Amino acid sequence: MVYATLLLFALIWETACTPEYVEAPGQTPAAQADPPKKTYADVIIGFAQLGAESEWRVANTASIKETAEELGIELRFSDAQQNQENQILAMRSLIVQRVDVIGISPIVETGWNEVFQEAKDAGIPIILLDRRADVSEDLYVTYLGSDFLEEGRKAGRVMAQITNGQAKIVELTGTPGSAPAIDRYKGFRQILLDYPEMRIVDSQTGDFTRARGREVMEGFLNTYGKAITAVYAHNDDMALGAITAIEEYGLKPGVDIKIVSVDAAAVAFEAMIAGKMNATIECNPLLGPQFFELALKVINGEDVPKWVPSEESVFMAVDAAEILPTRKY
Repeated sequence: MVYATLLLFALIWETACTPEYVEAPGQTPAAQADPPKKTYADVIIGFAQLGAESEWRVANTASIKETAEELGIELRFSDAQQNQENQILAMRSLIVQRVDVIGISPIVETGWNEVFQEAKDAGIPIILLDRRADVSEDLYVTYLGSDFLEEGRKAGRVMAQITNGQAKIVELTGTPGSAPAIDRYKGFRQILLDYPEMRIVDSQTGDFTRARGREVMEGFLNTYGKAITAVYAHNDDMALGAITAIEEYGLKPGVDIKIVSVDAAAVAFEAMIAGKMNATIECNPLLGPQFFELALKVINGEDVPKWVPSEESVFMAVDAAEILPTRKY
């Protein structure tokens, strides 16, 4: 009985004298500590570019490559040469390589569900750059780029301004099925609803290239001749092709036929200074810095907006000479 009493007393004493661990306010046990955030030097980023169809795209690619080099990022870059199948193969290659993020400018909006799902299943987030894809929002983390619908509206407003609301317009559209071609087409027409004396007499694809823009404009002129009073081109390269065709036909671009395009590349400012183009709507290609900043945030688990819009302006011929020296593309 005495032994049992002593043993119980000893246990009570040990319990009372053993200090209890109390976690300090804000302290996290080592096993639960957040992993250190990755830096640009720690990551591998893939990018599936659609091609090099225009001055804009060349500047966009340069921005991505130059920014990666400046930041010390390992970049796995591919050029699909205007072919969706090549872009899909490039994405699958990047998935196999286990890159941390895939950036892509989809050549067209549709046909991406399967390969985007493959990337998601592999745990690789996708960032859309410049162009959207018609997929469920859970298959990509964010879209960085322009409001193409608003670009079309801006072009419509400017066209109404320079033609006093009276025009017979031919339209050079971008690659069929591509996001900018679809939305620039729609946005322009939304504005024309308010101007009954502005009419689109024909619309054909110039595929965003200068050569094709020239070819299509030649066809328009052979069909409609001097009845054409304005050109709406979905990018500057097609507008420049149209300018050549108009001059060869014997008319003065920018005077006999007003021209509004999209991109605001340096070549468009040069054309405006020469009096051959009337206005260009900005679509900023220098997205490299924003893209890699978003990519690193995604890799580190930070929240990002579903859409990060570019800030863009409208430029008129009267201001071109003053603005051209400040342009970076």
